[in-house]
Amino acid sequence: MKAFLKIILLKPLFNLLILLVFLMPKNNLGMAVIILTILIRLAILPLTKTITRQQALMQKLKPEMDKLKVEYKDNQQEMAKATMEFYKKHNISPFGSCLPMIVQLVILIVLYYVFRIGVTTERFDLLYSFTPRPDSINPNFLGIDLSKPDLWVLPIITGVLQFIQTWQMLPKGKISKDDPAGAMQKNMVYFFPIFTVMIARGFPAALPLYWSVSSIVSIIQQKSVLAQTDKINVREADKLLESGANIDEVVNIESTKQEIEKSTKKGVEITVRKRK
Repeated sequence: MKAFLKIILLKPLFNLLILLVFLMPKNNLGMAVIILTILIRLAILPLTKTITRQQALMQKLKPEMDKLKVEYKDNQQEMAKATMEFYKKHNISPFGSCLPMIVQLVILIVLYYVFRIGVTTERFDLLYSFTPRPDSINPNFLGIDLSKPDLWVLPIITGVLQFIQTWQMLPKGKISKDDPAGAMQKNMVYFFPIFTVMIARGFPAALPLYWSVSSIVSIIQQKSVLAQTDKINVREADKLLESGANIDEVVNIESTKQEIEKSTKKGVEITVRKRK
C-alpha cells in the first residue's frame, strides 16, 4: 500500500510542489502550498460538491426524519427499516460523506510526508526527469518557517476556520434530546477545532497552512451550495429524485427554475412601473 500511495500520490504531489516552488517569486514555499491547495480542491470539487449538496438537502428533510423517530421510537427495528426507505426515497446515501472525508484524510497524510521532505533540496531524487529543480527553497512565509512546527498562529487560524466550516453545516433549529446524532454533530463543532489545533502544532507549519486554505475553500463552497439548496421545494425535489434524477441534477433544475421565476417577476415589476 505504501509503494502504491508513493507512486500515485506522494511523488506526483511532491513534483507538483517543487514545480510550483520553482515558479514562485524567490522560490517561496508558502505561495506554492497555497496554489497546490487550490489545485487539489479543484481536483476533488465534483466529489465534495455532491456530498455537500446531500448534506444540505438532509437539513431540509430533517423535520420528516424527526417524525419517523417519533413514530418508531419504541421499535428500533422498524425505525431502521423506515430510515433506509427514507434514504432510498430521497436518493441519499447515509455513508456518502465518508468517501470525501477518507480521500481528504489520505491526501492530508501524504502531504505530511511531502512537506516533511519537500522543504529542502535534499530529496530531489524523487523528482521526475522533466521537473525543473530550484536552486533553493524559501520556507519563510509571513514570518513563519514552514519547515518547522508553528505552535500558535497557523494552528489557531486552522482551528477557527475548522469551527466555521463545521458550524456552517450544523442543522438549523433546536436539536432534540432524543437525537444523539444531532447532539454529537453539535459537540463536534467545538471538539474538532480544538483537536485540529493540537494536531497542527506537531506538524511542519506548511501542513496547517494547507489545512487553513482548504478550509477557506470549503467554507466558500458550502456557502454557495447552501444558498442553492435553501430555496429548493422539498416536494418538487422528491418528484425529480423519484424520476431518476441525482442530487446535482435536482439542484441545477431547481436553481434554474428559481432564476427564471426571479427574472419573470422582475420583468412584471418593470412593466407595471412603465404603465404607471
